[in-house]
Amino acid sequence: MQSSNHDPAFTVRLADQAASPQDASLQDSSATSARGKTKGKTVVSKGFRQRRRNRHGRGLRGELMLPTLPGYRTRSERFDELVLDSAQRLHDIWGKPLDGVRFAVDEIPPGLEQLVADSAPAPMGSYEPAAEDEGPVITVYRRVVEQACTSREELQDLVHDVVVEHTAEMLGVAPETLDPVYRRRY
Repeated sequence: MQSSNHDPAFTVRLADQAASPQDASLQDSSATSARGKTKGKTVVSKGFRQRRRNRHGRGLRGELMLPTLPGYRTRSERFDELVLDSAQRLHDIWGKPLDGVRFAVDEIPPGLEQLVADSAPAPMGSYEPAAEDEGPVITVYRRVVEQACTSREELQDLVHDVVVEHTAEMLGVAPETLDPVYRRRY
């Protein structure tokens, strides 16, 4: 569709579903823009979505959240960091026996639906012995541990306790001998 104002140098083309193929070939250069001439200048108007944040062609000037701020990481990334901190603490204390142990984080334990149906408590972690080509794996279940906690400090303590319990199971020692601060709130 083409309409013209009283000024013969000014034209506006609107996208129309019933437009002819000749009009479609004119709009190939920019599907979302309408072009017109105003006294020798080309005017390009963009759709609302393109114009809303990039009005002057600058775009976003930087990250919205800096990496040093606490809101930069997601909850799962913070939880992964808690597990890694606990594993690193145990590795610093015990050293060689924990070489090759993998610590993993899963959202929920496998077979959770059956556990809920049987009214059994969900495990907070698991230990899988070493396979022929891989080392042992200690897995912490994020959702179950987070549901049991009411604060960040409590979450940190519980994550550490779960990691210590399953590492002690793997080594065959009591959790209290594995880490002196096991079950103590720090």
